[in-house]
Amino acid sequence: MKKYFYGFLLIGLIICTTLVKNSTKNIDQKIFESKENIRLLRDRYELVLLDYNYLSSPKKLSEYQEKYFDNYLIPINIEKIKKIHFEDGFTIIEKFSNKDEK
Repeated sequence: MKKYFYGFLLIGLIICTTLVKNSTKNIDQKIFESKENIRLLRDRYELVLLDYNYLSSPKKLSEYQEKYFDNYLIPINIEKIKKIHFEDGFTIIEKFSNKDEK
């Protein structure tokens, strides 16, 4: 009787160990995939941030303006800029800056 008890106990422990090992393996696989996804997203973020900082710096914007748009872009006073709204079939034009109202 003791032999059967120890035999069933041993088989039960082996089955439990197998189940725990498989579930741990699945969890490790999910963790690895998540870390890989995070790493790829972090690399992409760093490239986008570098691109943004490099291309949108004032120095680079000035260089692009001189190189590509020197004949097309002219300075303008911001007070001359107007906003256009379309409401109920009417066109409403108002000042862009509210400097006079302050």
